[in-house]
Amino acid sequence: MRLLAFASLSASGAYSQANRPAPVPKDTLRTTLQEVVVSASRVEESWLHSPVTVEKLTARALRLTPAPTFFDALEHLKGVQVLTPSLGFRVINARGFANTTNVRFAQLVDGVDNQSPHIGGPIGNVLGPSDLDIHRVELVPGTAAALYGLNAINGLATFQTKNPFTSAGLSLRQQTGVNHLGERNRPPSGSRRLADLLYTETSVRYARVLVPGKLAFKVNGSYLRAADWVANDQTDLFAQGNATTGLLGADNPARDPTNSYGNESSNRTTLTLGGQQYTVARTGYREPELVDYTVQHRKADGALHYRFRPAEELTYTYRVANFDNVYQRANRFRLQDYTLQQHALTLTTPVVQARTYLTHENTGQSYNLRSLGENLDRSFQPDAPWNAAYSAAWHTAVAEGQTITQAHAWARAAADAGRLQSGTEAFTERLAELQTINNWDQGAALRVIATLLHAETQINVAEALRRGGKLPATVDLLAGAEHRTYLVVPDGNYFINPEPGQDPLHDKLTYAKTGGFVQVGGRVLADQLRLTATLRVDKNDYFALKANPRLTAVFSPTQRQHVRLSYQSGYRFPSLFEGFSNVNSGQVKRIGGLRVMSAGVFEHSYLRTSIDAFNAAVIASINANPSAQSATQKRQQAILEHQGRLVKNPYTYLHPEYIRSLEGGYKAVFLPQGRLLVDVDGYYNSYRDFIAQVEAYVPVAADGVPLLSADLPTVATALNARAGQARYRLWTNSRSRVTTYGASTGVRWELRGGYLLGAHTTYTRLRRPDNGDGLEDGFNTPRWTYNLSVANEDVYHQVGVGLNYRWQSRYISQTFLVAGTVKAYGTLDAQLSYTLPAAPLRLKLGASNVLNTSYVSYLGAPRVGGLYYLTLVYGR
Repeated sequence: MRLLAFASLSASGAYSQANRPAPVPKDTLRTTLQEVVVSASRVEESWLHSPVTVEKLTARALRLTPAPTFFDALEHLKGVQVLTPSLGFRVINARGFANTTNVRFAQLVDGVDNQSPHIGGPIGNVLGPSDLDIHRVELVPGTAAALYGLNAINGLATFQTKNPFTSAGLSLRQQTGVNHLGERNRPPSGSRRLADLLYTETSVRYARVLVPGKLAFKVNGSYLRAADWVANDQTDLFAQGNATTGLLGADNPARDPTNSYGNESSNRTTLTLGGQQYTVARTGYREPELVDYTVQHRKADGALHYRFRPAEELTYTYRVANFDNVYQRANRFRLQDYTLQQHALTLTTPVVQARTYLTHENTGQSYNLRSLGENLDRSFQPDAPWNAAYSAAWHTAVAEGQTITQAHAWARAAADAGRLQSGTEAFTERLAELQTINNWDQGAALRVIATLLHAETQINVAEALRRGGKLPATVDLLAGAEHRTYLVVPDGNYFINPEPGQDPLHDKLTYAKTGGFVQVGGRVLADQLRLTATLRVDKNDYFALKANPRLTAVFSPTQRQHVRLSYQSGYRFPSLFEGFSNVNSGQVKRIGGLRVMSAGVFEHSYLRTSIDAFNAAVIASINANPSAQSATQKRQQAILEHQGRLVKNPYTYLHPEYIRSLEGGYKAVFLPQGRLLVDVDGYYNSYRDFIAQVEAYVPVAADGVPLLSADLPTVATALNARAGQARYRLWTNSRSRVTTYGASTGVRWELRGGYLLGAHTTYTRLRRPDNGDGLEDGFNTPRWTYNLSVANEDVYHQVGVGLNYRWQSRYISQTFLVAGTVKAYGTLDAQLSYTLPAAPLRLKLGASNVLNTSYVSYLGAPRVGGLYYLTLVYGR
């Protein structure tokens, strides 16, 4: 079942000659002490001696989990939070500041980063291993930047796959299930058909040793198809847009439902009607009208392994994934025919580990849902004639005696006459056409081709010296270096090359980083105290050299008890998108925060929040002015009265995020054979210079020329009209310094008869300064979570069971799409398994969220319900 990390630490188990699960070892303590991890120190060490918190999923835990996949099972590790933008795209994070792009959390597959280059983070597990090939998972819920770089300031997950030398043969896995049972928010197309409820994943693995002890290979393939969870939240994000005129709720002509696109801030206009000013938005389209909710994942990988000697291995791996699902950044996207490919070459010896890999990304036929909704409306009728038609119809309705509310409804219906309607042939044709236009002011296409090149080496200096008898066994010395370069083909919309070469049409945008580390450690006090010091340095393009230290100590007064303490710092450098984006998005220019991309904009812009407050005050003053002045006079008077509300943009060009982290913990085993395991940890993090976004507008004259030195009344007059605003969304750094702290406690108790009981709870807290600017990314983390689990692999004659209940408290969700409170929720997962004694065949009947209590993991997300499945696995 979805066991706690430490609950999965007993022996991973293997199939015996009779193809039955091996019995749980009687000496659990010895088995636990022999469990090793690599993530904590980049070398193998006992899990109990690891200097930082490490959570694990072993092969045994994966057999017991009721989660549909091993990746879903990560949600039930201690201290881990998962967001769900799509059934096919789940985002893991730890210790706060969670978001749907995962840029602060790294995922490695056999040491290889599996991120999407232009996003800067992984897209779930689309390029990761299948359930047939996963061997174990290690997860560090805290900064790992001092050892790994990789912007891993919130955590690191490492997926280790099976080696064909030790795991050969044919394996098959078929998983079939249903979701959307009893839901109103089913996929809109053919929702009565069984095919729209069916979840199916087929996987195959084949491995063979060609030359014993020398040459082996493996291949994997899988195909998943399902109906995605639906995002259809119609909560109004601009509910007070016309409060001064009493138009609220459904009567608000500026309604902006959360999962409706084309009615956002850039699609609103202030109209003067009957002497009053009203904010009016275009009508927009709901998300289910714009997106194909079919999830498809097609992926394959192959690896060739050559051994020079038993501990010296060279491996070439190729991975490819092509997929369709929904993704969310500031907007929601349909990723369609998106392809990721990866080539990796790895050398592993006791002294040297070296690898180089290339990841290539092509976004295929992907598109932006917000831009699609906006341009569907505008392709029917541009804003200006639509506004004119709305105004004319409003005046006609009022003249005929209709109320103000009725007149607005009448005006919208009149202005929308002939508008493209979902389900019609014309709508479908226009939808397909806009998805191919690579300009978000006119279409919605996401067209990015990018490549990541990475090379690294690590040398176990201590091992080399010990072989020559020059270093005692109590001293450890490790050194490593790496280089990474991103290459992007400029598409003219999403990315441009700010420093083109001789051929600007084909010259690639490049972004590179070089780093290295040295780690020294030693064991003293009769091996009871282990001390380690690490220093890492990184040089990123456009930034000065940065250094990250790490100091750790592990004290083991007995074989059963271990106390750990660590201090480390970490930097996160801007991702490609944060540094170099150049997107026209709904009449707002989204540009990277590097000076080379946004020179001049920071210095001459005003905060959108202050412009919104200024314009709202102007509208309120005009609507409250009973005098006989003309509309123009009322407007100018209101502008002069409220111009002091405008705030010049105080932010500037990007620099790296920075974290300092102090962590302590305690691990111990109790009772005979170590049947009771306890793991406690606590941490305190201090953050500064969050990389976040700010909206700021540059005032422009009627001819579009920026007003760089105009007086405030001229600037205010320009910013009071849409035509006087050059709108920008800029990547910058928050000026707040915030701290987070938290703790978690986990217990696992192994009873007689093979029963495993587990419980863990996590507390996470943000302490925001009183003078914080609020620009930092949302903390987006529940204060409390807990998990309860019970499992037994062999209750009666190879029948296994597992239950897992997870609960999290409500929390404040803040994204660029929407902000508000995510309700508390709990989910119960269950599974019943059977292993055939005469064949390597295992059946599992399970359910994720078995009670079908739908929830959202963050605001603007789809509602997640129950997924019920049957899994058949053939092979060892």
